[in-house]
Amino acid sequence: MEVEAKFPYREGVEEKVKEIAELIIEKFEHDIYFSHPCRDFASSDEALRIRQDVEGITLTYKGPKVDVETKSREEVKLKVENFEAAKQILEKLGFRAVAEVKKLRRIYGLCEAIICLDDVEGLGKFVEIEVEADNIDAKEKVFSIAEQLGYSRNESIRDSYLELILQKKSRKESL
Repeated sequence: MEVEAKFPYREGVEEKVKEIAELIIEKFEHDIYFSHPCRDFASSDEALRIRQDVEGITLTYKGPKVDVETKSREEVKLKVENFEAAKQILEKLGFRAVAEVKKLRRIYGLCEAIICLDDVEGLGKFVEIEVEADNIDAKEKVFSIAEQLGYSRNESIRDSYLELILQKKSRKESL
């Protein structure tokens, strides 16, 4: 399970991250999210995406969020060799690309946690703190790290980047 919380980026947070964690990698990620032909992922709180970055191409299923404070959820990942072929297979099966998320991500390691400083195209900057764990109890570790960076629990943003992009798109269309 991916136990994760996201926070709005603040000036000075990167310096705090550098004090407690080690830079692992900086990379550009390109994600394409898909809708299911027979199931409304927005209603079921699931997601299916293909991600391409310097580390390769990954097809990922994300299950529904499991608590009200975090973005924690089951994740199932599969490495694939060809981004366009994977996209084409999904489209031929009736899946439809609904949104793209492009971001520059700096990943820092802190023991078994990672801290991501993300600059998301069209949305701005965010901080994500993540721990891989067997259950949601690991969220206390996530919030402890957040506290070290100057964030409180109630500042956590539960919406995924996909949800934030779709909300922004919806607001623009309603104007």
